[in-house]
Amino acid sequence: MTRPNRPIYLDNHATTPVDPRVLAAMRPWWEENFANPGSVEHAMGLAAEAAVEEARGHVAALIGAEPSEILFTSGATEANNLAIKGAARFAKGQGTERLRIVTVATEHKCVLESVKDLAAEGFEPVLLPVGPDGLLDPALLDRALAGAPTLLVSVMAVNNEIGVAQDLAAIGEVVKRHGALFHTDAAQAAGRVPIDVQAIRADLVSLSGHKVYGPKGIGALYVRRRPRVRLAPLFSGGGQERGLRSGTLPAPLIVGLGEACRIATLEGALDSGRIAGQRDRFLAALSAAVPGVAVNGTMERRVAGNLSLSFPGGVTAQAIMAAAPEVCVSTGSACSSAEVEPSYVLKALGLGEARARSTLRIGIGRFTSPADVDLAARALAGAWQRAMQSIEATESPDKLAAGRTSRPASAAE
Repeated sequence: MTRPNRPIYLDNHATTPVDPRVLAAMRPWWEENFANPGSVEHAMGLAAEAAVEEARGHVAALIGAEPSEILFTSGATEANNLAIKGAARFAKGQGTERLRIVTVATEHKCVLESVKDLAAEGFEPVLLPVGPDGLLDPALLDRALAGAPTLLVSVMAVNNEIGVAQDLAAIGEVVKRHGALFHTDAAQAAGRVPIDVQAIRADLVSLSGHKVYGPKGIGALYVRRRPRVRLAPLFSGGGQERGLRSGTLPAPLIVGLGEACRIATLEGALDSGRIAGQRDRFLAALSAAVPGVAVNGTMERRVAGNLSLSFPGGVTAQAIMAAAPEVCVSTGSACSSAEVEPSYVLKALGLGEARARSTLRIGIGRFTSPADVDLAARALAGAWQRAMQSIEATESPDKLAAGRTSRPASAAE
């Protein structure tokens, strides 16, 4: 097979390419006006501040929030830490008796580690399981919250590995009925599935620029103002972002995030329909060439571009990736890709170690073409087929030798 001039990128859950329109919107704030948005004593600073506030409005519009409810952060990891630790520490400082923090076993590492860190501060972490489809049962959550007063519940909107989309409206209703705060990590959801903070009754929502065709190094946290959610800041400084996230605001990155959110608000539904078609085309081609390839997690509640695929025959995902270097895919979360252990997300679904090790994460995006998915399916199928032939060739001499040693001796021998 002739290889393309550049690799085929199907890892859009790790990061997305920056949309050219986003790059164009950012460029003047690197070159023409580089002023600090906090320098409001002069014209350039005022212009930078105005650009930041316009971007804040675009981010808010994407999730049905008010601009004043958006705080800029360095990314979703910081937003998740600020939401979870900030809410917990503020409440404890006010003398709350609600010390339980409930989350889900398949959450992103930064959520799981944030909740784990709070155990050392006297909080009680509770991790709930998901079903084989990857979804949290709202009835299970209801029973868990009925057991003891809970301060905060954190449930990811769309899983970064298996792409399943939780029923946030149902989860939010349960959480609010029990009087807890509701946080969702929407880094993989924003721009891909509709998010309305009022409809899901969220108090805190984390966003990431580089998951929505914006730049890396910028994210946002929605913090509900009515009724007001109070947070303790993670670090001290000059008091920017309502005193909750000090530090000079990076105007170019914020403008880029705002433009990415503006585009997603206008084009997200069209993107999703087109991307879902590419995903289905890819899966059909791969399934025809690799009988027995299996999708992990529900197909009914799944973000459009995601496929978590387990390959049959004992072929590992690493072997397939090594044999198809022209395709950029991954074995799971980019944050955990250096780990040797199989994905904890796949284990939480009940998958055995062998199947987990044979799993690839496919992330199809806005700029993936039909030719891309056709070439990728062919390349990955060919890699699997070559790996199977290698396994069979290795096994055949062993089987032949075993047959010879077990054969009864003849009279002539």
